[in-house]
Amino acid sequence: MLPPTLFADDTAWDNILLASFAHPPILQSSAWSRFKARQGWRLDRRGTQDGDGTLCAAAAILSRRAAPGVSLVYVPRGPLWKSPADLPAALALVEDAARKQGAIFAKIDAPIHPDDKAAQATLRTRGWRLSDEQVQFRNTLTLDLRPTEEELLAAMKQKWRYNIRLAAKKGVNVRLGSLADLPTFYTMYVETGERDGFIVRPYEYYKDAWGTFMSSSLAQLFLAEYEGEALGGIILFRYGPTAWYMYGASREAHRNLMPNYLLQWEAIRWAKAQGVTLYDWWGAPDVLDEAAPMYGVYRFKEGFGAQFVPSTGAWDFPVNKPLYRLYTYLMPKYLELRRRMHRVEAPTE
Repeated sequence: MLPPTLFADDTAWDNILLASFAHPPILQSSAWSRFKARQGWRLDRRGTQDGDGTLCAAAAILSRRAAPGVSLVYVPRGPLWKSPADLPAALALVEDAARKQGAIFAKIDAPIHPDDKAAQATLRTRGWRLSDEQVQFRNTLTLDLRPTEEELLAAMKQKWRYNIRLAAKKGVNVRLGSLADLPTFYTMYVETGERDGFIVRPYEYYKDAWGTFMSSSLAQLFLAEYEGEALGGIILFRYGPTAWYMYGASREAHRNLMPNYLLQWEAIRWAKAQGVTLYDWWGAPDVLDEAAPMYGVYRFKEGFGAQFVPSTGAWDFPVNKPLYRLYTYLMPKYLELRRRMHRVEAPTE
């Protein structure tokens, strides 16, 4: 194992990340790091290489100033490591960066399975603790796209196949969207947020996020329309052999036409045609209970044949323990205040 290396060049980082790991998350890509840098985050990409030049540990580390001389460190969907023996090296990349930057703490949300007791023991031994604050969804569902389209349809629930065909028969059309369609999608996204109770940021934030990735061929917008009227849409992100259904929006109008079923099926078909082998549905309930807030979303995704993938969730590495305790006390109160305010802004061109 070679000493850690800093990767400043975007192309070099993406090439070695995609060559070293089977399904590296798009939140560890150079495009995502650059997007977050435009939102005020500082970027620090580090990796430890094997003798053959591939990465055995890697982390795209984001940091942000919380106060003069004090910062927060976050590694979205990372760090990455090849084998259990490489986990300490991956954690050391983050720990060293947090200490050097005078961070209150570092947060990671690598997908660690709850049954992976060895990984959890390593984290705790090194001073990490399970976090009370999640940034990303803890759990997800995934769909293997290597089977044929016929096999994928056969693996769905019968009602799902019926709804896909119903939407097409009733005249719902799914088309690929462009940058010019983003205001339409955002309007539906605002409506969805108001209906489902999640916070929607101002349009300029999403215009940057969605537009940057679409312009780089790392995201694709799909719109479901009926008689020229937009009924729903999704944005699919892609990095290497993986696609992520990260954003979805729908209207109340014509819900009986089942546009969301056809939307997902056409997105799956498109992803498969692009060479994607894993479709990540990006989000599932913390517990599989019918009373859980996201259980209906889970049932929708699971009906397409997706498999539930649990995770322990985020872990924190306190560097300044007194400030960390203060932060973890105040942050839930701040987030609750934001949820109560729940204000959005309309798109402006």
